[in-house]
Amino acid sequence: MSGSCAVLGEKTCMKVSYDRSHSIRFLGLMILVFLPFEVSSAQTTCFTSEDMDAATRSALTATASRYFDMVAKGDTASLKQNSSAAVASNFAGIENTIHENQANLTGAHATARAPFLLKAEGSAPLPKGEFLCGIFGANGQTSNSAEFVIPNLPPGSYGIVTLDVPTAKSGYTVSFVLQQQGSDWKVGGFFLRPTQIAGHDSNWFLERARAFKSKGETHNAWLYFIEGRDLAMPVPFMYTQLTDKLYDEVQSVKPSDFPSGGNTADLTSSAGKTYKLLSVFPLAVGQDLDLVVRYQVADVSNSGQTFQENMALMKALLTKFPELREAFEGIVARAVEPSGRDYGSLMPMKDIK
Repeated sequence: MSGSCAVLGEKTCMKVSYDRSHSIRFLGLMILVFLPFEVSSAQTTCFTSEDMDAATRSALTATASRYFDMVAKGDTASLKQNSSAAVASNFAGIENTIHENQANLTGAHATARAPFLLKAEGSAPLPKGEFLCGIFGANGQTSNSAEFVIPNLPPGSYGIVTLDVPTAKSGYTVSFVLQQQGSDWKVGGFFLRPTQIAGHDSNWFLERARAFKSKGETHNAWLYFIEGRDLAMPVPFMYTQLTDKLYDEVQSVKPSDFPSGGNTADLTSSAGKTYKLLSVFPLAVGQDLDLVVRYQVADVSNSGQTFQENMALMKALLTKFPELREAFEGIVARAVEPSGRDYGSLMPMKDIK
């Protein structure tokens, strides 16, 4: 899994959450650094592409396209020079992610989607910057609406521009948060996300999820719904009519015996040992789709003993949830000690007996 930190403020970097049940889950790069905040009386306004003036719309699209050209060429020095001070001071994550994907992005062409313009007013960062864009109906979002929820957002004007980037191997979306500084739009956030995982797109995962649900395999359905929904989200803080509907589908099969929302879940083996699961989520390894299971242990310093614990955990998981064999090629068990240090083992399904 590739992942990094990110940007709209100071030096507090929010790492990718391993809890795949949340919408703020992604593969790729998240660039958002949040400022410490105090409660303010700030107000928020959102403009869709149709709502904003032509000059602003053109400036946002042209700026994002120019910055993408820097990304495609691997010109991280120029991108850093055109970033806000907060982003430039925490630029290593962006630079590493661009270099990791350089082979796929070189020579790629991008098509910009309709931009959004967010305005936050007040004298202090918003504890919860919520922006409602477009027309909402009696049942919530419509086909032309969107909602953005960004915590701890400093006052200012921000453009959100997503570009679709087809490549020979796969597709990507590249999204910029553009922060207005004078007459310039600086990079205030950067997101690089694949549109396929293990060779499959959002629709494939959603179709499989519904098939699993129809067979009563709710754990497989839940994991595939989450993957499908996440692949449909170019940035983790944007919600649309589609993602809201998918959220409802996710909730309809959410299992009570899997960890989610920051809560752990207990798994008891046939030998009577109880494992405290921290998170369970899919992970693409090449063209294989594996299942990652993170669980608590006291210590991982004895690698031989921890490997045996990982194997026992895998067996206990498949004993309780045999349906997982159908949905995944293997399991990655990661024992995590209180310090955060972990030890992982990967085993193909056929070898877990």
